Amino acid sequence: MTECHGDHCITCGDIAMEVTVLRLLPDSLAIVDNGQGGSEEVSVALVSAAVGDTILVHASEAIAVVSTG
Repeated sequence: MTECHGDHCITCGDIAMEVTVLRLLPDSLAIVDNGQGGSEEVSVALVSAAVGDTILVHASEAIAVVSTG
């Protein structure tokens, strides 16, 4: 088990990021624009996201839909 120290989690920075859904994949996954010039694969199993939506992601897991595309 990973142990956290200080004000944030050492595994993920303990922050949530707003990203844009570029493509939905099988198995409740999506490719998102990370806003830093790249893309990442994240889980959208906990939200109803669509291409173009802005979602809030923490530790590679979408936790909320911020706005619809």
